[in-house]
Formats: sequence, structure tokens, C-alpha cells
Amino acid sequence: MANQDDITGELVTLRDYWRYAISRFNAADLSYGHGTTTASDDAAFLLLDSLDLPIDALDPFLDARLLPSERRLLADRIDARVRTRKPSAYLTGRSYIQGVRFHVDERVIVPRSHIGEILFAEYLNPQGSSFLPDPMAVESAVDICTGSGCLAVLAAKFLPNAAIDAVDLSADALEVAKLNLKEHEVEDQVSLFEGDLFEPLAGRRYDLIITNPPYVDHAAMDGYPAEFRAEPAMAHDGGEDGLDLVRKILEEAADYLNPGGGMICEIGSGREILEEEFPHLEFVWLETAESQDAVFWITAESLGVEGLV
Repeated sequence: MANQDDITGELVTLRDYWRYAISRFNAADLSYGHGTTTASDDAAFLLLDSLDLPIDALDPFLDARLLPSERRLLADRIDARVRTRKPSAYLTGRSYIQGVRFHVDERVIVPRSHIGEILFAEYLNPQGSSFLPDPMAVESAVDICTGSGCLAVLAAKFLPNAAIDAVDLSADALEVAKLNLKEHEVEDQVSLFEGDLFEPLAGRRYDLIITNPPYVDHAAMDGYPAEFRAEPAMAHDGGEDGLDLVRKILEEAADYLNPGGGMICEIGSGREILEEEFPHLEFVWLETAESQDAVFWITAESLGVEGLV
């Protein structure tokens, strides 16, 4: 630890530690993709979140002198990021979707769903959503493959009248989801279920299905850097072409949707495969900041649900 002590004696401002972290990260050839895409952004997140500062406001604090305890904390976490190659979110224990903070640890994948961006864009639109159901009219929703529970929490915030179920196969992930439900005070609105996709939901129907299932193909997983291998493999594994669970969800969703409802689903890549295999389905592909075809919306009627009055 002598080296760390030397560092904390010489680096005194947030700017010092940001520069130092960027240099260490670049020298170690770290990988990103857990909410950040560059060494500078990842370093900024790690430092700001470690100090409980707003993660999108680096500039006002750059020249702030740090306390000795803060210097040690930052030096240790910079070193841990390089030494362990764990995502920075695992080191701080927190991740964010559109500025909303969630607890994360190695029991769950680091949240980074495109669906979170879409929910914010559509439900905060003054003109209302162009495809999602009226948020005040939704009485029931389900989040399939909920993981940390982040999308279920966001659904609870945007759908005040809805009873929301959230399902995951991992008991460990559901323990993390419990923490996030409590943190966001939605335990009375969101119910957690352990099981495989729709399996624990027999007899239930919903106005809205939200799902961000594992969708990474085996070839991509074989090439993963250490940062992605640090996450639970089952949260990534979508089968040989990445679409095994998406297919199953599409085949079963109609049994769990109310007339007039629909499903929003994230698939990563694979649009052409799905459109070829399900030519009768009317996929509406949704554009996000980083993709034009990673998420689709599909109505209950397109899936074969009948009975809309």
C-alpha cells in the first residue's frame, strides 16, 4: 500500500484523480459498456459516484480539494477497477437509468436497458406516447427477466394505477430487486416472482408486458472481456443466436395479455431473424440514442389476442 499512500499524498483535487484514473485505465486497456463508453467517462462516473456527487456534473467539482479519507477511497477504487476489471458500477454499488439510481452488485447484470430510455421519452412526452398505452389507464403490467428490478421500478413510477409483477429465474437477482423496491418505496405496488419467464404467472393477464431478456449469442459471449464476464452469465445467454428466450416470449405472450395491451421487448440484434421467423407479426421497431432496431413494440392483437371492445 506504500504506492497508494504516495499517490494520496501527491494527488489532492478531483481533477488530479480524474487524470490519474484515465491514464491508469488507458494503460490497462480496460473495456467499457456498462453505462459509459470511454476511459474518461468511466473515470468520471467512478469518482463522482464514490463521493456521492451528481454523476453528470464533473466540472463544478474538478478543483475541489479532497479529504484524506476521500483520496484513499478514490485511489483504492481506481486500483480495484484496473486490478479486478470489474465494472465501475460494481465497485460503487450503484447504477443509473436516465438519472434514476439503483443498487447493483455481482448478483445482477449492470442495468443499461434501452427500454428505460424509451419509457422516459414516451411517458414524459407532453403529447402522450405514440404507441404505449395511456399510463393512467394501465391497471396491470409485468416485467419479465427483471434482474435488479429497475424496469419494474420505473414502470411503477410511470404507471401509478398499475399493479406490477416482476419475474426472474435467479433468486439472487430477486434479492437485489427487493433492495431497489424498498429504496424507491414501491414494495406495495410491485410483486416479485421467481421462475422461468411466464411460468409463475398462470392465469394472470396484463395491459403491458415489459421484457429485457438475455439476448447475447454464444459467439459474442465467447469473446467477452473481463468486465462482461464479471456479470452473471445467465443474464446474457440467449442461446446460439441470442434469440432463444425472445422466441419463447413471443410464442407465449398472447396468453398473458389483455385486449388492447401490448409488449415492449429488447433484443439487441436479430431483427432480420425475427422478421423472417415471425412474418405474421407486426413489429414496430423503436429508435433509441444508440440503436434503431434493438427494441420492438407489438400489440396484443398482432400476437393473436381477441376481444377488444
